[in-house]
Amino acid sequence: MSISNNTPSPEELQKKLQEFMKTQYGDKVVIAAAAPQAETAQTGETGPEQKEKAYDFEFDFKPKDIKAHLDRFVIKQDDAKKVLSIAVCDHYNHVKMVESDKAKGEYNKQNVILIGPTGVGKTYLIRCIAELIGVPFVKGDATKFSETGYVGGDVEDLIRELVQRADGDVKLAQYGIIYLDEIDKIATPPNIIGRDVSGRGVQTNLLKLMEETEVPLRSPTDIQAQLQAAFEYQRKGKSKKETINTRHILFIASGAFDKMEEIVRTRLRQANIGFGASTREEVSTAQLYRQVTTQDFIKFGYEPEFIGRLPVRVVCDELGVDDLYHILKNSEGSVIHQYESSFSAFGIEVIFSDDALLAIAEQAATEKTGARGLVTVCERVLREYKYELPSSTLKQFVVNRTVVEHPIRELQRILQNSASEERVVLREMVFEWAERFSQKHTLKLRFLDDAVNAIVDCALHQKKPVREMCNQLFKDYEFGLGLIRKNNGQTEFEIPSVAIENPDKFLSDLVVASYRGGEPKQAAAGS
Repeated sequence: MSISNNTPSPEELQKKLQEFMKTQYGDKVVIAAAAPQAETAQTGETGPEQKEKAYDFEFDFKPKDIKAHLDRFVIKQDDAKKVLSIAVCDHYNHVKMVESDKAKGEYNKQNVILIGPTGVGKTYLIRCIAELIGVPFVKGDATKFSETGYVGGDVEDLIRELVQRADGDVKLAQYGIIYLDEIDKIATPPNIIGRDVSGRGVQTNLLKLMEETEVPLRSPTDIQAQLQAAFEYQRKGKSKKETINTRHILFIASGAFDKMEEIVRTRLRQANIGFGASTREEVSTAQLYRQVTTQDFIKFGYEPEFIGRLPVRVVCDELGVDDLYHILKNSEGSVIHQYESSFSAFGIEVIFSDDALLAIAEQAATEKTGARGLVTVCERVLREYKYELPSSTLKQFVVNRTVVEHPIRELQRILQNSASEERVVLREMVFEWAERFSQKHTLKLRFLDDAVNAIVDCALHQKKPVREMCNQLFKDYEFGLGLIRKNNGQTEFEIPSVAIENPDKFLSDLVVASYRGGEPKQAAAGS
């Protein structure tokens, strides 16, 4: 009987190993199953079929294109958005030239270091860029890694994770973005003597990745991957060592750098630039950080070679109440949309008034966690609402400043008076819809009182949410009113009840009148 007939399959061996580990060590040791995409990338085959799958990298963005995209999601941080947009364009345009054999001379990779407090949008900026240009994105916490040979993560795992995010496409993964947070925590202050496992060694390992190196797709410490390699060798008589090159991977590091402020302030004071005690409070932390030099980073605890591989320095500003308010109101990634969706899942329509958004921003600012504080406040304010309202008959409600400041009291009042307040809430929703229409299309709709009541009546009669009712009634108004604006410059329109009775005819009459006349229709008195 041949030995090969008794050899278990990789799947059977994996199961037996898992059972053995569980018996010996309980749940403390887990052998993870290899991802299917990793197996594809590790076959060692380099035939024509694999080459046809190679990713053709395309990058046609300009810095202003990238910044315009970031403006939709990230409030403030204009300087950071500009610098990042330029760095990303420089990096990927160089990649294109290398791929087309047009690159000339040496090129210093535009790796970036982001400086700023927590919750100001550092991670969000990079994630939005990666999604825009279509490359895999991996975020890692620098404090989780250690020097090779010590307990802790291996920095090369970040590269292998890029391959997983690219569904096993090594070619695509070679153009990915690696974002290292908490990078300030691996700095090694000068007063540390001896081997610093979490600092200098990690910097050295990261330096190799940021320069250019080949990273094995199979981790030497991954038992499952090594077993699969052995079975591959048994089946094919060969097992090619597959690797990924880090040459075109963009590295972006970030941290709060709390102690950097004093280093910069001391240097400037010693240089007699004038940051004495009398002006100490007038100089913001962001202003000081914008004057950070390479020597400041070295004094902070970085190796010169390491910080030299992060030539692009970006400072993110702290967010104030006004910034937090605009995040809630204008950002496409606003947490308000999340809460609207959560209530909508239970058939409940919710609107947030402007004074509510401001109240949330004011409370979030006291949390001192930037935009993360917005989620904290919203959860605290609306937790009981998300629990109670789905089991009630209420289908609409308005979050105003009073709700934000006294959530429990207002919830009880809303539940007790839901029937009598329903029309009040529905009317508020009509005005809120008009405000959104104005912001989106720069065309202002002023609903007369009888028109508001007519919309509410329609919504109640047809058992539809007010927003859906408005979208149905005025579905063509963006185009029609846009024609009127083009004809005579009119941007403000008064909507009476007849527009609700026959919205298409009302719009048609307005458009025809704009072609016959030449002057904009005068707004009603008091507008």
